[in-house]
Amino acid sequence: MPAERAGYTVTMFLVDISPSMGKTRQVSVPGKDGEDSDIIEMTNLEWSLQFVMLKIQEMIFNGRKTDKCGVILFGSEETNNVINEENGGYEHVSEYIPIEQPNATTLAQLQALEPSTVAGDPIDALIVAIETQDRYLGNKKTWTRKIYLVTDGENPIEVEDWEATAKKMNALDTQLVVVGVDFDDETFEEEDKSKIKRANEQFYHTLVAKLERGVVGNCDYVLQEISRPDVREVKSTMSGTVLRIGNHDKKPDEAIEIMVKTSKCTALARPKSFKKFARRKRTAEEEEEVKEHMAVDEDEEKTTFAQLRMRSEWYLEEDKVAGDGKPTANTIDEDAEDGEAQAERDKRLVKVEKEELVRGYKYGASFVPAPEGEFPRLRTRKGMEICGFFPKKNFRRELSMGEVYYVWADPASPMQQVAVSSIVKGMIEEKVVAITRWVKSDDGDPRMGVLWPSIFEEIDCFLWVQMPFADDIRNFPFASLETLVNKRGEVIKEHPYLPNDEQMEAMEKFVDAMDLMEAGEKDEEGNRQPWFDTRMSYNPAIHRTKQAMFHAAIVQDLNTHPLPPPHPELTKYFEPPRRVLKRAQPAIDECKQVFNVREVPKKVARARKDEHVRARDEDEDMLLLDRQPNRAGPSQSQRATQSRSFAQSQKTSPQRTQKKPAGNDSGSETEPEPDEEDEEELLLNAARKPERAAPLPTPARSMSPEYKFDRARAPGRIVGFTYPLQDFRKNIERGDVVTKAVEDLAFVIKGVVVRPFAPRRFDEMVECMYALREVSLQEDEIDAWNTFLQELKHTCLETEPGSKEFWEKVRSIGRPLSYISDSEASKAGGKSPFTESEAQKFIQD
Repeated sequence: MPAERAGYTVTMFLVDISPSMGKTRQVSVPGKDGEDSDIIEMTNLEWSLQFVMLKIQEMIFNGRKTDKCGVILFGSEETNNVINEENGGYEHVSEYIPIEQPNATTLAQLQALEPSTVAGDPIDALIVAIETQDRYLGNKKTWTRKIYLVTDGENPIEVEDWEATAKKMNALDTQLVVVGVDFDDETFEEEDKSKIKRANEQFYHTLVAKLERGVVGNCDYVLQEISRPDVREVKSTMSGTVLRIGNHDKKPDEAIEIMVKTSKCTALARPKSFKKFARRKRTAEEEEEVKEHMAVDEDEEKTTFAQLRMRSEWYLEEDKVAGDGKPTANTIDEDAEDGEAQAERDKRLVKVEKEELVRGYKYGASFVPAPEGEFPRLRTRKGMEICGFFPKKNFRRELSMGEVYYVWADPASPMQQVAVSSIVKGMIEEKVVAITRWVKSDDGDPRMGVLWPSIFEEIDCFLWVQMPFADDIRNFPFASLETLVNKRGEVIKEHPYLPNDEQMEAMEKFVDAMDLMEAGEKDEEGNRQPWFDTRMSYNPAIHRTKQAMFHAAIVQDLNTHPLPPPHPELTKYFEPPRRVLKRAQPAIDECKQVFNVREVPKKVARARKDEHVRARDEDEDMLLLDRQPNRAGPSQSQRATQSRSFAQSQKTSPQRTQKKPAGNDSGSETEPEPDEEDEEELLLNAARKPERAAPLPTPARSMSPEYKFDRARAPGRIVGFTYPLQDFRKNIERGDVVTKAVEDLAFVIKGVVVRPFAPRRFDEMVECMYALREVSLQEDEIDAWNTFLQELKHTCLETEPGSKEFWEKVRSIGRPLSYISDSEASKAGGKSPFTESEAQKFIQD
């Protein structure tokens, strides 16, 4: 079907309101809060009117003044149509809504319709609609004519001379869509169908077969399809311009000017914007108006809704004076904690009118004033100018900006068409594209872009897309992820941050297994097609929002008629195809194993205190990217004590420096690490060693209670080896890192019990296990506790050096430190794969 002209359409809706349309039916609607679907009852008229209102709501949504519609009823009690008024006949056919641009009132009038007590003839309504539409349009031949006939087909039809009606519709190029209630189609067949309805269905199929543009559909099917996301192709208005090659002013003999037309190839689509409303008290005038029109309950809240509109005001602070004696602008601190200070600050603000301000542009750290009219505009001339050519292979598609335009030769000039076609074919033969400067109007802003030669079935043309200027491109260099350099300047070849051969091979298998190029449906020859098609991928923000707005406009109660689920076409690319997932599962499992993949606990955002703090990455403490790890610095009170002690030591003793430990070439201070004796601190692409400040004298010991001990936390851990239980409880109180705290305490316990002199900490580790089991049961970390017990038993009994003494201590305690069974888990609202007998057996073995 060719692209339709946007707008410029008159649509007639023929609605059957005969008594048969009052028959009730059961309709399935989505349940509340994701529950099972509910069943509600409504009449066939209410059900079919949803289609009419959705089509009209789409016209309202587009907001085009040239999108018009009218509604004609057949089976109505009264008769009101143009043919009856002039010639009589055509009884029980009424023009309910005249042809006009639809609005909210149109939907309200449709919702007020009810079944009548007399039957009507759809052919009479069709003839009336054709005549009404033709009289309204007159000689407007370019307008699109559409007719939608909504009926249940249960009433007799006068089928004489219908062929003349079909010829008239073909002559006017009118499109007819028959929407039938419970009409048969490929997926549905109504049982116990009456003879009249079966004959009427057959007639409708015969009618549309005689039309050039006609179709019969099932109401249930069209209600589903109307929510299908669709990219509507429309005709874009062509604008004339000039394509220039060479300088026509200075060298006219070597220059070429071609008259061309431009039109849009693509158009940017955005979700419909929403207006904001807020409650406000009624004014005195509004109160009087309400009292005049209706009785107001004294207990009713005297509030109304008002639309919020954007308003900008400019203020300056009086007490901040610049060098020229004028006050300087300052922003208002909206997050000030002290309300009184903020109020006092607001009193010192002076309002400035917009006319007193001068536009300025930021240049470095300052602003350069640029009053309007002081800087002359760039003199430009309307047209497209080809500045040069470059190979197609050097075109960077990711740099293209905005919408794509067609550039056609002038349709009224064969010579211009030959000239454009010659340039297009020459560029394709040379495999080049053109750098083009486009100015849409005289003295307009120039835009740089690329002309791409294109050959279609019947025409040669260009595609033009805007490209950025050199200053618009920002290059952000990043450190290499493949080259690791330590503090000595040596390139590290093996490290946990660098993948080994086994990991590289596993990832290659995973990538190959997730290939989507042969994951789609089979073609006629049995070959798999690509799974993803960009033309069938839609923006959920646009189409789902549109569906929600349409649904809210046609139903009276969202509680009884909740929003239906999105159309499957909108969500079909949300999840990868099952065939590919099944094929890739072995590769996924292998990657999890070789990369030691584990779930990262989610962090809950907390309210910001004090001033702005830069957000930290989840793995910032683990990765050493062009920086050294921060040491735990002294507290504020500690720094004050150290400063006093340092001043006293300067008077009484010479400066002392710390000795550099033997064997440490880096010159950094050593710090006790509980599990890594000589861990290398890695830098990415570190060109030189960071400068180090001269060591300070050993400060006097501070008696401040804020002294921070070394908690001996391993990289990436939040529970340290020094005070594990204290760290664990502190993190549990936060509430957003429970999973991470459970995992890290389990790691610490397994690490402590196998160290030298571990027996002195056995009681402490048992206490940690009690706390860990209690939290795991309460916070639904049951699987983590059960897995930890298995790993702890294996570490103590089957590894070197092991710790059989600690496991015997755990065994002696017995059941309180064994598995969390299914009976315990169910009481806490969780699940466990182990029974009570299995938990007893595990701790006794």
